Amino acid sequence: MDITPGPLLTTINSPADLKQLTREQLHQVCDELRQYIIDVVSVHGGHFAASLGVVELTVALHYIYNTPYDQLVWDVGHQAYGHKILTGRRDEFHTNRKYHGISGFPKRNESEYDTFGVGHSSTSISAALGMAMAAKYKKESRKSVAVIGDGALTAGLAFEGMNHAGVADSDILIILNDNCMSIDPNVGALREYLTDITTSPTYNRFKDDIWKALGKLPVGKNFTREMASKLEHSIKGFINKSSNLFEALNLRYFGPIDGNNITKLVDTLQDMKKIPGPKLLHVLTVKGKGYALAEKEQTLWHAPGLFDKITGEIYKKKYDTPQPPKYQDVFGHTIIELAEKNDKIFGVTPAMPSGSSLKFMMDKMPDRAFDVGICEQHAVTLSAGMATQGMRVFCNIYSSFMQRAYDQVVHDVAIQKLPVVMVLDRAGLVGEDGPTHHGAYDIAYMRCIPNLVISAPMNESELRNLMYTAQLDTMQLPFVIRYPRGQGVLPEWKTPFEEIQIGKGRKLKDGQDIAILSIGHPGNFATAAIRELKMDGLNPAHYDMRFVKPLDEALLHEVFNKYDKVLTVEDGTVTGGFGSAVLEFMAKHNYKAEVKILGIPDAIVEHGSPKELYHECAFDAPGIAAAVREMMKGKVTVSELLG
Repeated sequence: MDITPGPLLTTINSPADLKQLTREQLHQVCDELRQYIIDVVSVHGGHFAASLGVVELTVALHYIYNTPYDQLVWDVGHQAYGHKILTGRRDEFHTNRKYHGISGFPKRNESEYDTFGVGHSSTSISAALGMAMAAKYKKESRKSVAVIGDGALTAGLAFEGMNHAGVADSDILIILNDNCMSIDPNVGALREYLTDITTSPTYNRFKDDIWKALGKLPVGKNFTREMASKLEHSIKGFINKSSNLFEALNLRYFGPIDGNNITKLVDTLQDMKKIPGPKLLHVLTVKGKGYALAEKEQTLWHAPGLFDKITGEIYKKKYDTPQPPKYQDVFGHTIIELAEKNDKIFGVTPAMPSGSSLKFMMDKMPDRAFDVGICEQHAVTLSAGMATQGMRVFCNIYSSFMQRAYDQVVHDVAIQKLPVVMVLDRAGLVGEDGPTHHGAYDIAYMRCIPNLVISAPMNESELRNLMYTAQLDTMQLPFVIRYPRGQGVLPEWKTPFEEIQIGKGRKLKDGQDIAILSIGHPGNFATAAIRELKMDGLNPAHYDMRFVKPLDEALLHEVFNKYDKVLTVEDGTVTGGFGSAVLEFMAKHNYKAEVKILGIPDAIVEHGSPKELYHECAFDAPGIAAAVREMMKGKVTVSELLG
């Protein structure tokens, strides 16, 4: 489908072209940019509502600042579609998030305008401050701007960055894009604090005029500008305490202003460029701005998939037979089942209640399920604290985001042997979100920590049973359950609960000459590969190991005593992962065998559909079958023996 940008947008191939327009023309540019995003995303998919909300801010920033010399950092990159379109990627935008297309997030090796890679949140202030400090050291006049959402501001890293910015004496502008949302509605005291700021007309009317008024005072021998500044702060404190949080951190606070008013933004940013030092501009935007349905249901329209832009119908695949559920939904429904029987069970997630499906429990049991904001470290230690009081907390965090809480897993959970259930959603290759979201490393980074049980279900029934096992009173160790994004394999998934023996795998199929050892969902790829290999007369054995730690040593002894060729399959990094654990076992017990490890390679895997990425990494069914054939070269097959 041919999608044509508007007449003004067609002429903009860089911010230099944008600067040639009059201020009056910027209104039309904003309208065309917003429409182009709607047109492309409705047909090609991607994140949606976030970029619509910052169209005016994006245009204003590139109009006023000298990008890419001036450094602009987006936080998070969901909102950077307009930025990409205005910086030379308009005609490539339809490839956004597609295999070998442009990234859905700012990416340094994609464009000089993408100053910092941003897939996860709350990094912009620290990064932009680093850029500002470097500019100061090099005596450069470049400006540094961090655009951070109010959801991203809840993370500890954002406060660490602000805390340093206030004393670093560097020229940094922090723009707080306040739309009351991250992916789900924001939570916590900070949300209420920002609401107080935005709903204080007395304070804000006064603040707009205060420097003008002070500027008319007789500054001189008896009344210095320093005295005027102190008077300003005193009056602010008397009128309203709203600015105290940011200004206590030595950040000059401005706003809030209408972030969807291009004229106001251009005027304000022009003024902000002239003010040295660390400062914060608070802008109010509407997520989904310009598309009524997205404004109304912002979570649904965060990344809706393909849709009819006229009617708003979101296209869903239709099937004639029942389909397997998503693993996340199995988790979301199963935790409620378990919690109804065990009043010690709680659920915790850092700002992903919809994505993790903990929202089901939050709706049904609001006193036992919590969204703690974008605070993975806090989520883990909060869960640990509850565990000291006998609670069974299922702490659900995306695999790649758990990396932020690694220290807490070690110190607050593992060392103390607290039975927190750490549920790692989106383990493995997540698809179109790309390398910042791939759950590639959790097996490797968890496996080296003492006291952890690390497991991965091959299907929905196994997930339910692992969850059931993890909450039993007999389980007194931290328990990790990892599963991928997307569908499982069992349409009839709601099976009775059964306890699984810790560290116990299962032999799914006996065989000849070669054994396939799988962990987690890729075991289904191995099953499909074995069906394909049967046509070649090859007959691999298949073992679903279930646990990376502890390994089922009895099964491994059986494997290495019987087979001289072993193929391991995992959806984690091959460096230090499940396959490495098998090799360690083999070396420890002096077995001799040819072992090949399939999984995510020791390289950054870019974005694409999960199917495309599984194939690229060669651990899909065809990849497994090819590896078996390669290992079995020169071996006499069953069909050859039968003539």
